[in-house]
Amino acid sequence: MKKAFLIGLLATGTAFSALAANDAFSPYVDEKGNISFPNDFRTNMVHLGSWFVPEGGASGFHGVYTEKETVEAFRKNGKFPDGATLVKELRAHNTGNYTTGSGVSHETGDLKQWFVMVKDGEGRFSDNGSWGDGWGWALFKTDDMTKNASADYKTDCLGCHVPAKANDWIYTEAYPILGK
Repeated sequence: MKKAFLIGLLATGTAFSALAANDAFSPYVDEKGNISFPNDFRTNMVHLGSWFVPEGGASGFHGVYTEKETVEAFRKNGKFPDGATLVKELRAHNTGNYTTGSGVSHETGDLKQWFVMVKDGEGRFSDNGSWGDGWGWALFKTDDMTKNASADYKTDCLGCHVPAKANDWIYTEAYPILGK
């Protein structure tokens, strides 16, 4: 009886340790490397900065968010820490005439999609096509925010990040909060 209890206790401890280790890495990544959409990002993350694309398929505002701890770590050493999450929300823009000027754009248009990246400095999920080059890569569409619409980051994501390769694939120049 004592032996069975100890084995059960050991198994429970091992399971909790594995769960805690995964939670410590990222609350948005499961044990297989599947990335989930961080529904609470607008209230629980900080706004890094925004890009405005005036025309084309990606036109509109691109607002980027991350954890406060990620900003603090980046400001200390100039690198994104393991487990850092970046969320880029694409939203159509509307324009109006205001006292500040005419044709002023604001980001109250329809949501288009979200990109989510999770920093992985250890290469945890090499068998998962959404992981590589130090990051987990995901695309979420408005019609199904429970599913990563990208199956292969090399063909679906990496092409847009090539100019920022030397900077860990991230265009940090639009994020003044990362400055020291």
